[in-house]
Amino acid sequence: MTTFWSLLLGGLIAFAGSGLALGAALGLTGFLLLQFAAGGVTFVAVDAVWNVFNSFTLSAIPLFIMLGEIMLRSGVSERIYTALTPLFRRVPGGLLHTNIAVCTLFGAVSGSSLSTAAAVGSVAYPEMAKRGYDRRMVVGSLAGGGTLGLLIPPSLSLLIYGALTETSIGRLFMAGIIPGILIAVLFMGYILVRCLMVPTLAPRDDQKLWLRKILLDLLGLWPFLVLIIAIMGSITYGIATPTEAAGLGVLATIVVGRFWGSLDIETLAASLYNAILLYASIAFVVMGATILAQAVSLLGVPQAILESVEAIDLGPATVLAIVVLVYLLLGCFFDGLSLMIMTLPIVFPLMTGLGYDAIWLGVIITIMIEIGQVTPPVGLNLSVLVSVTREEVTLGAAALATIPYWLLLLAGVALLTAMPQLALYLPNTLM
Repeated sequence: MTTFWSLLLGGLIAFAGSGLALGAALGLTGFLLLQFAAGGVTFVAVDAVWNVFNSFTLSAIPLFIMLGEIMLRSGVSERIYTALTPLFRRVPGGLLHTNIAVCTLFGAVSGSSLSTAAAVGSVAYPEMAKRGYDRRMVVGSLAGGGTLGLLIPPSLSLLIYGALTETSIGRLFMAGIIPGILIAVLFMGYILVRCLMVPTLAPRDDQKLWLRKILLDLLGLWPFLVLIIAIMGSITYGIATPTEAAGLGVLATIVVGRFWGSLDIETLAASLYNAILLYASIAFVVMGATILAQAVSLLGVPQAILESVEAIDLGPATVLAIVVLVYLLLGCFFDGLSLMIMTLPIVFPLMTGLGYDAIWLGVIITIMIEIGQVTPPVGLNLSVLVSVTREEVTLGAAALATIPYWLLLLAGVALLTAMPQLALYLPNTLM
């Protein structure tokens, strides 16, 4: 084990510290382990990479990325925002609640935290700044709400987790629904209390609202809602696999974007180009992590760690607390999906070996990498939103404004640990 940890830590520090891409650093470290700790069986890495990329499940990832990019660029997010705005106009917090609600809905098709924050932020921030909302409060709500894109299905995080751990994608998607809604409600509750305490954070809108107008605006969302139901319903009831549902979703999104949004040939081409770039970056990390995972598995490291944990009798709850702490620390330096892919080879067998449910664990890990999305210095959601504000809000100010949402995400982990059925009820009932 001493040789393993020396090569693992030394390789990662040397390769990542030299400026290599994370995927290359992970892959080269895996080759080091296979060569010098596993008896020179580097050839098994080729088979491992081939098997992962030949997986039918993994082919859903580029399709869901493409779906989110088309939705992001077709102007649909603006239509959703406009439709939901009247619903919260008279509630303390006003459009801040709209930010959370739209992020929740948009997350149901984008699958990406970054895309959700960018899409909703580009629509919401200029409008709210013009109306006199506290800019830091706006950015905090968008950064927190954006994390819901990783939890509300279809989720790239849950999809990759399922593909790499051979866990049911449909059950993972179902497991993300209640926790996602719960965290959205926690966010909105915080906004309500904060704006009641400091009314100047969100100016009240006393404009008279007509119930008929609100209902008509909500009914106008039917193309978007049909799209969500078609994707999730087909997966839940076994009508289509996640890959098939994603393919149909892409075609449906093109139709919705063209006739309900502002999608044209140029926008579609830009969406495809950006989807290819994003998938390539994810696939490169997956490839490197697969090589490392193969080395870790061959050397029996998860089993050795599990035996050590049992020997010193730490207990499952203590190990979970340590895993959460590790994710919090590593979330400061790695983006969410890379962090998950990098840690799964050790964390998954360790936690499931201690008796934790694989579906529940997928939701917990997703929330932990959501926290990383709003944790500086990497915190990609924060960086994107600082760009959206054209640096009217600094990265430091954005990070401070996001602390309450960071704490609420941790509270979500605590709730799910105390009540695992919050995540497991829907998959156990519907599938």
